[in-house]
Amino acid sequence: MAELIATAALTKRFNGLTAVNEVDFRVSEGETAGVIGPNGSGKTTLFNLLSGFFPPSSGEIRFDAESITRLPPHRRVALGIARTFQLVSVFSTLSVWENAVLAVLRFQPGGTRPGPFFFRSARRAPVLERCAEALARVGLTGKAALPVAELSYGDKRMLEIGITLALRPRLLLLDEPLAGLSDHEIARVVEFIRSLRGQFTVVIIEHKISKILELVERLSVMNEGRLICEGAPREVLADPRVRACYWGKEAPAC
Repeated sequence: MAELIATAALTKRFNGLTAVNEVDFRVSEGETAGVIGPNGSGKTTLFNLLSGFFPPSSGEIRFDAESITRLPPHRRVALGIARTFQLVSVFSTLSVWENAVLAVLRFQPGGTRPGPFFFRSARRAPVLERCAEALARVGLTGKAALPVAELSYGDKRMLEIGITLALRPRLLLLDEPLAGLSDHEIARVVEFIRSLRGQFTVVIIEHKISKILELVERLSVMNEGRLICEGAPREVLADPRVRACYWGKEAPAC
């Protein structure tokens, strides 16, 4: 499989604290990969670097063999990189449908910033189709007119994922998609992510390691800003370095 995204010696420092330390991370097109590690190990900072929310202190990021190291987030979305966040990031004062429309219009080629006539473009057939397709895929068609504030947390998570799919990404970065969900909601999200395998390139950060073991083809472990181990999920969890970094903390099921 061709390499879709790769970093070389990627580093991020915050006032003397090195959050990501010379990380070489690669994901092939069509792969579903997982990133785990103790709290504070640098996982979300890595995602922030990949998606352009943080500029790196040093190192390089390449997407589809082209450097994107200095590109802002919206340019990366246009290239096909979309992400979710640890805390669901949707607009509670808008409807489910309006959230989807806002994302599609903002990030389509020549996207417009919100203004008096912003939603007029929502009547365009391609916009309607993309939004309807995304909401149907995450099971929210029947709730499209509801204010997001009335949704359960699980539905808000599915909406956030649906919005990213409406952007038609090549690379989907999911930051703790199971956080804050009930067991029933976790099962729903896990099955949905399973349905994405082979259709998108997906990278998942998750603390509930046992829930993603069968989802990911490759597992990467970060600790203290460094990538310490990569490989087949169960082999990685049996690695002494991985077991050591979890010792005395919530250990993986291995």
